[in-house]
Amino acid sequence: MKPLKGIRVENMQNTAGNDVPNQFIIRTQDGTIFQPYQTVIAIRRNNGDILLDKAYWDYSATTGKYRNMFLRETKPETEKKIKAGVYKLEDLNS
Repeated sequence: MKPLKGIRVENMQNTAGNDVPNQFIIRTQDGTIFQPYQTVIAIRRNNGDILLDKAYWDYSATTGKYRNMFLRETKPETEKKIKAGVYKLEDLNS
C-alpha cells in the first residue's frame, strides 16, 4: 500500500518550544488540521477558510488553550468570528 502524499503529523509545541503530547497539527495539501487526541477541532484551509467542530471547538480549557495557539487569537475573538459567520461550525468528526 502506498502512503498518502502530502500529509505530515507533528505535535504542537508549547511556548517554550517543547512538544505537547496528544495535541497534533496535521498538514495536508488542502490545509492544516488541529487535532487533540482523536478529535478534530479546527481546520484551516489553504484558501483561508476556517472550520470549527460545532460540538468540540470549546470542549475544555486545554483544548481552548491550544485552539487559541492554532488560530493565533483569543476565545472572545473566535466567538466574534463565529457570530459574524467568518468561521463556520460543522461536524468535523462524523
